[in-house]
Amino acid sequence: MPGTHDPRPLTGEPLALDLLNTRWNQEGVVQDLLADVDGLGVWLESTGLSGGYFPDSRMLRHTLQARDALRKAVDGSLEEGAKAVDAVLEHGRIRATLTAAGPGELPEFANPAWGPAWLAARNYLELLATAPDRIRGCAGHACILHFFDTSRNGTRRWCSMAACGNRAKASRHYARSKES
Repeated sequence: MPGTHDPRPLTGEPLALDLLNTRWNQEGVVQDLLADVDGLGVWLESTGLSGGYFPDSRMLRHTLQARDALRKAVDGSLEEGAKAVDAVLEHGRIRATLTAAGPGELPEFANPAWGPAWLAARNYLELLATAPDRIRGCAGHACILHFFDTSRNGTRRWCSMAACGNRAKASRHYARSKES
């Protein structure tokens, strides 16, 4: 997949949210990057995971399971999603290490096909520990994308000001001008 274009409108979010954003709405139709193994390869490449993982149908199934679990946790209730996320996390662990550079952590998996799914689920735990209130879904009417709000005051509402934010502003402007 090297050099394959990632068609998603929002990339570069933390791994857990980037996995959620493999589904997006385009002109009223839900698109799914993970519809096949090739799409998984594009996602692995865009997230920097392609060097250590090689996409296959098992990895795709595990990654889809993680995406569904994360969706339950983020869009539903944390209580509902906890079991599903835990089911993914059961397939790996963190091993403490000491190297010449100092202490570290090394993820380990009984089956490497669980690697990307487990890393995304683990990243979600890190986001929850950092700032759970900064994990957001876009306020755009039909948008299903998610982001981690890194704005100074924590008031970001849109996946992108250029897309959803602009549509909302244009809609409000149109409504005001129609009233006049």
